Amino acid sequence: MTEWFRRKSKNIKTFYKKDTTEGSWIKCPNCSEVVYKKVLEDNFSVCSNCNFHFRLNVYRYLDLITDDGKFKEFGENIVSLDPLNFNAQKKYSDQIEKYKEKTGVNSAVVTATGKIDNVDVVLAIMNFEFIGGSMGSVVGHKIGLAIDKANSKKIPLIIVTASGGARMQEGAISLMQLAKTTTKLARFSKNGGLYITVLTDPTTGGISASIGMLGDIILAEPKALVGFAGPRVIKQTIGQDLPEGFQRSEFLLKKGFIDKIVYRKDLKPYLSKIIDLLYIK
Repeated sequence: MTEWFRRKSKNIKTFYKKDTTEGSWIKCPNCSEVVYKKVLEDNFSVCSNCNFHFRLNVYRYLDLITDDGKFKEFGENIVSLDPLNFNAQKKYSDQIEKYKEKTGVNSAVVTATGKIDNVDVVLAIMNFEFIGGSMGSVVGHKIGLAIDKANSKKIPLIIVTASGGARMQEGAISLMQLAKTTTKLARFSKNGGLYITVLTDPTTGGISASIGMLGDIILAEPKALVGFAGPRVIKQTIGQDLPEGFQRSEFLLKKGFIDKIVYRKDLKPYLSKIIDLLYIK
């Protein structure tokens, strides 16, 4: 193909096979559009054709939310142990090492401080890529640290959820984290703290039944799966077909479970607006 045939408009991007490598294209599961991976990443993993929200890397969320993408991480060196010596098809300790290597982080949540339009905030971003974002002792501990930090500094707390629930490899220890974090949130609320949750796909199990639904303001991304048990399990249990869009954020908005569905591009300005209205310094 000759050079003159390339589109010159800055608003139209043309890509050629020789310019890309294998795995550079992703098919959108919503509209079936084939999207160039680099373009998708530059758009914070939102399909430019239909606005479908792909799952986003935790550090990209921090880039998206904080002023100039600047933040200070804390608790990053805390690592899960294997208190039950859990051993099924794979040893739990081996799983932890595998996901540390795969994701480049030590746990299923990243905690950090930063600013949103020059207002100090504490952030906890859950990572579904790390054992399904499940809450074990370390995740509970780090979220607890984030709540305590927001409480002591008297600044807003924002948690972005993405999780399958409690981590079965830690048994009752995992379930105790739900009680611990909700108790700390109750204390934070009693002290007048502002807590905002952003529910992303998926937010299920014990996370939806605890920290996910306890926000003063509950936001959600479009078409995020939010619920306790999954739709398939519920359908098998009750033996009935479920309503269209059941457990998606649009369905929950109609039922009053969440306050607002926010597109990713609008997330930071919307958080800023909430903080400006509700945060008492």
